[in-house]
Amino acid sequence: MTTNLEPLTKEEIRTHAAHYDQAKPAIYCGTYHKYNCGSLYGMWVDITTFDDYSEFCEFCRRLHSDEYDPEFMVQDFEYYPESWYHESGLPTAKEFERIKEYAELDDNEKEGYTAYLDNINENADVDEFRDHYEGKWDSPEDFAENLCEECGYFRNLPQWLQCCIDYSAVWRSLDTGGDYSEYDGHIFR
Repeated sequence: MTTNLEPLTKEEIRTHAAHYDQAKPAIYCGTYHKYNCGSLYGMWVDITTFDDYSEFCEFCRRLHSDEYDPEFMVQDFEYYPESWYHESGLPTAKEFERIKEYAELDDNEKEGYTAYLDNINENADVDEFRDHYEGKWDSPEDFAENLCEECGYFRNLPQWLQCCIDYSAVWRSLDTGGDYSEYDGHIFR
């Protein structure tokens, strides 16, 4: 049994199809019925091309308008954190908004946010991440040296003594004290 939904137009498909050269969050939207019947028919859908969640869901329903009540199967995903991916059903409205917000970040922030989600708080929103993010550094020791300079610890210290500071030890103290942590070059407070 099929639905009375209008099939997608070529223009709608072009508008919402994922393009790998653009590196935007996308899902491959199929259905369990088709998969169980031996078909991988579906489409890579660019999540960022939709204004709202209901428009996204309607598009996916129309993509599979040959099924009366399609049980969506997200067979793959690209360009958003793996911890947000799930095979069963479309992303929820909250997940949809979170993915769209993630797409707005620059590449460095995306990398840092993913490290934060994977290592500190998998439920963090972008605001929480930004509150704790100290940036990407070549090494934790570079961060420790910069922190000492910014805090003014060198103001009255002779130059010759500044060269004697062991920034590895300073970083270990910051890290083991629980004040800061580092993952893949990203420092969090």
